[in-house]
Amino acid sequence: MSPAAASRIAVVTGASSGIGAATARQLAAAGYRVVLTARRKDRIEALAEELNATGHQATAYALDVTDRAAVDEFAGAFKTIGVLVNNAGGALGADPVATGDPADWRQMYETNVIGTLNVTQALLPALTASGDGTVVVLSSTAGFSTYEGGGGYVAAKHAEHVLAETLRLEIVGTPVRVIEVAPGMVKTDEFALTRFGGDEEKAAKVYAGVAEPLTAEDVADTITWAITRPSHVNIDLLVVRPRAQASNAKVHREL
Repeated sequence: MSPAAASRIAVVTGASSGIGAATARQLAAAGYRVVLTARRKDRIEALAEELNATGHQATAYALDVTDRAAVDEFAGAFKTIGVLVNNAGGALGADPVATGDPADWRQMYETNVIGTLNVTQALLPALTASGDGTVVVLSSTAGFSTYEGGGGYVAAKHAEHVLAETLRLEIVGTPVRVIEVAPGMVKTDEFALTRFGGDEEKAAKVYAGVAEPLTAEDVADTITWAITRPSHVNIDLLVVRPRAQASNAKVHREL
């Protein structure tokens, strides 16, 4: 379905790589004017140039979602938007609770939860004004179960899930949908590498023996499908995993 004229703008946070960049590409192909936000200005400017060169419409805006003043300034540029994809987030470390770094826990909470809160609050009036708005929260299967070494990330994703669920209850009756997409194992260029501080060996072990983990494009396809359902259809929660992953703790590995 092509988006209605009043709701053709889609803001994607964390659009500099991985799922965010893939989602921006797929939404642009679906007819949206995409606004790419991330801290890495060079990355989003290159992506905007790529999309514009192929006949799509894209704008890059450097933004740290944890900076509320900057988020409010960004949101002030829009009277209406149709879609917000809260993708910015990530994991840091895999230490047990007993020895985990509180700074890592704080940063994960600030990015995954407060960042999502900041952008959603700031853009909700413009989403409502469109008459057909959609908020997407990209959470994780970590928001539904725990695993050893994942305490900080799991806590943040549980909170992000609750944010989405509560928002849906609170704004029912307004012309805004709240969609949550919760991916399982996704292999991107940066997620595991960032989590383990650039340690390539540790990052590789996450996916060792898994024939086909999800890709960023797989998740972007799921997000785009949910967004492009008819306006009266709300995909409350969509969990997507690779076939090899039955749960966070049960993964088939061909070693």
